[in-house]
Amino acid sequence: MFDFDATLPFMALQFLLLAALLNVIFYKPLTKVLDDRDNYIRTNTLEAKERLAKAERLTQEYEQQLAEARRQSQATLEAAQAEAKKITAQKIAEAQQEAQAQREKAAIEIEQQKQEAMRSLEQQVDALSRQILEKLLGPSLAR
Repeated sequence: MFDFDATLPFMALQFLLLAALLNVIFYKPLTKVLDDRDNYIRTNTLEAKERLAKAERLTQEYEQQLAEARRQSQATLEAAQAEAKKITAQKIAEAQQEAQAQREKAAIEIEQQKQEAMRSLEQQVDALSRQILEKLLGPSLAR
């Protein structure tokens, strides 16, 4: 059934020659391109991971700096508010002291004016009393 003449070795030789030729012309450049592509992808993936890690570190540093800046600004704001309250309380106390001093001064002035008015009224009452006595009793008896 099978004829083992020179055709079989010739076909085997053709097959081996074709395999070697395909290996040199097609498979080696193709595998080189695939290896290069694999290396390129691996390199880019590693670089991307490094960049991502660096970005995460920078983000964390910036967040820490931002948190610190917020704490400082909050402390500054609280200090400014405390200072403003202190100044306000001081101004209010000064205003109250000034108002109290003005009230006392006004009370003293009122008391002085009251005393002057009373003296003036007493003088007027005395003068009117003399005039009434003079009219009632006459000029010589009133003294």
